Amino acid sequence: MDESAAVTALAALGHSHRLRIFRLLVRAGAPGLRFGDIQRHLDVPASTLAHHLDALARAGLIRQERHGREVRSRVEYARMNALLAYLQEACCAGVPSIEEEAAE
Repeated sequence: MDESAAVTALAALGHSHRLRIFRLLVRAGAPGLRFGDIQRHLDVPASTLAHHLDALARAGLIRQERHGREVRSRVEYARMNALLAYLQEACCAGVPSIEEEAAE
């Protein structure tokens, strides 16, 4: 994942409703949840929920699949894991001082 994709994903998660939706879908696992089930769990109006699900889908964090009249949302775990890996890739590697960087 590059910086631009990470910014997009983090921006999508930067709203309390979207973060709650995403965490609920993570808990749901691979089967995901139907639109109405998400709405009932989080008590979010349908129009608001649709807007937030769309934002998460545009960021690539979830996918939505229509089966007849039912829409099911699932986490894109590969994308989630790529974001986590991007955030952790230089974990504890140390940061050179300004003086060390200037000497290079």
